Amino acid sequence: MENFYITTTLPYVNAAPHLGFAWEIVTADIIARFARLQGKRVIFNTGSDEHGQKIFQKAAELNLLPQAYTDKMAQPFKDLRESLGLSWTNFIRTTDENHVVAAQEFWRRCFENGDIYKKKYKVKYCVGCEMEKTESELIDGHCPLHPNQDLEEREEDNYFFRFSRYQDKLLNLYAQNPDFVRGEGKMNELKSFVSRGLQDFSISRVRKKMPWGIPVPDDDEQVMYVWFDALVNYISTLGWPEADADWQEFWPGWQICGKDNLRQQAAMWQAMLMSAGLPTSKGILVNGFITVDGQKMSKSLGNVISPDDLIALYGREPTRFLLAGLPVLSGDADITSGRLYDFYTANLTNGLGNLASRLAKLASTCHTSWQLPAVKNCSAALQRAMSRFDTSGALNVLINEVATLDKKLSEQKPWLIKDVPQKIKVLEALLASLRVIIFELQIFMPETAVKLAEHFDQEEIAPLQPLFPRLAKPE
Repeated sequence: MENFYITTTLPYVNAAPHLGFAWEIVTADIIARFARLQGKRVIFNTGSDEHGQKIFQKAAELNLLPQAYTDKMAQPFKDLRESLGLSWTNFIRTTDENHVVAAQEFWRRCFENGDIYKKKYKVKYCVGCEMEKTESELIDGHCPLHPNQDLEEREEDNYFFRFSRYQDKLLNLYAQNPDFVRGEGKMNELKSFVSRGLQDFSISRVRKKMPWGIPVPDDDEQVMYVWFDALVNYISTLGWPEADADWQEFWPGWQICGKDNLRQQAAMWQAMLMSAGLPTSKGILVNGFITVDGQKMSKSLGNVISPDDLIALYGREPTRFLLAGLPVLSGDADITSGRLYDFYTANLTNGLGNLASRLAKLASTCHTSWQLPAVKNCSAALQRAMSRFDTSGALNVLINEVATLDKKLSEQKPWLIKDVPQKIKVLEALLASLRVIIFELQIFMPETAVKLAEHFDQEEIAPLQPLFPRLAKPE
């Protein structure tokens, strides 16, 4: 049986889950569920990133120990499993002991390869990004992602990773794997970044200034830089470096991340893997940001939409459907409450829900034992979309199949057919097409798919209550 591994990034636990991460993790879940439909053994990883200065400072503000703070803040991310109907197999926290051991072993291997050295460190540092910033990255002297935060100027003795050593190797990786990064324009952006030359980056912090991190092996005065530590989760969750662990069978795997993680995932992490003597990732799927009516979500603008907001309004499974409809690999996705409502109403209330109810009612009038063929595969069009990890494209395939079947139902008008055997024959063909749609639906809305499958799998099909209530249009 073929093995398949996909992982999200690990969200930083200094704030509650936001809609962008919900989009990322639902996309990964859809991909994992499709892989299982293909008969693959799947590991689907997510978790929480819990070290670094932002965590240390936030815990201090609340008069909490960092571990107590992260224990509290990791829980909402674990709760996404229930609230979004997720099927992850692994949830790793970077404070887990097995991760700490793996991160230290990873450090040792890079050090033994000559890629870690110590020097005095002077740089402009963005606490919001937990990263140093070069002048070319700044806008009016500020980080473009955190323009309201002043940069810190730091000077201390730190360990550095010899990133500059891997420019040619990374460019060769990209040349040999032109689809290594998937996302509109992201491969060109990445190659341009690497081609300009790579700067070695700091991978430790002085413990007495910032103690909340994994201890550096053989140096009690330093802790690991949060990015170096957190990236190792993709293999520590598989049991690396234990010889008989899952990583032997499942690594390398696929990663999905937001566009602000491109350099870290597709360049820094790949160079680190090369240094440690490990295979690079299979590929990186890069999604954009979610904007609201053309503007970035912001508390000050009052336009922040959380996953819980959508779930409260539409329900868990329709929220998955709405997120799946956002074009993951095509740049940013702009939403409004009106657009979300229209998508829900057109494709669930008036689309799938109405179609299923009409067919169930028609079947219930025939008083026959329905013997419908089993479905074992998705349509070729949906499989093609999913082979490219185009989850929104796959959803559009399903939406078009619903529209096509609805058109056939309207054209064939089985309710007007007087000859009962002929009416049953027409309905059997329509119901068979519906069963394909239900089979495909399970990667997007698994609970709804089970409910529909059970309903239409009966010898005598009963009427079906509306699945998706008609909601009032938001103002």
